[in-house]
Amino acid sequence: MIQFDLVSPEKKLFSAPVAMATLPGTEGDFSVLPGHAPFISTMRVGVIDVYEEKETTITKRMLVSGGIVEVNPTGCTVLAEEAVPLEDVSVETLGVEHTKLVERLAVADGDAKDALRAAVELSEKKLELLRFLRC
Repeated sequence: MIQFDLVSPEKKLFSAPVAMATLPGTEGDFSVLPGHAPFISTMRVGVIDVYEEKETTITKRMLVSGGIVEVNPTGCTVLAEEAVPLEDVSVETLGVEHTKLVERLAVADGDAKDALRAAVELSEKKLELLRFLRC
C-alpha cells in the first residue's frame, strides 16, 4: 500500500493507504504504486482513479482541474486546483455553468476578461472530458 493524499485549496478531500492511483499528468496519465521512484509533476484537467483494495477495482474517481503531484516510494500527495467526486458532476450542470461564463465574458473588459477567458477554457476542457466519459 501507498499513502495517498488529495488536497484542494479548501480542504483535505481524501487520505488513505491505497493499492494504486492513476493521475492525469500534463505529459500523460501515470499510475503510482508502492515503491515508485520520486518525482514531481503538474496535472491537467482529468480524472484521478483510486484503487483502495487491489489494482483491479477503482473505488474513487475525482475530476480535477489541474494541480501538482509529488510522488515518493511511500506516498503520493496531490495538490489539486479543484477536485470533485466524478459522480457529483453532470454534463448538464457543467453546461449551465459554461453558458453563464460565456455570457459574462461577452460583457467583460480589462483584467476581468482575461480571467473569464481562462475560466471558459477550463470549463470547455471539463465539459469535453465529461462528455467523453459519459459516452
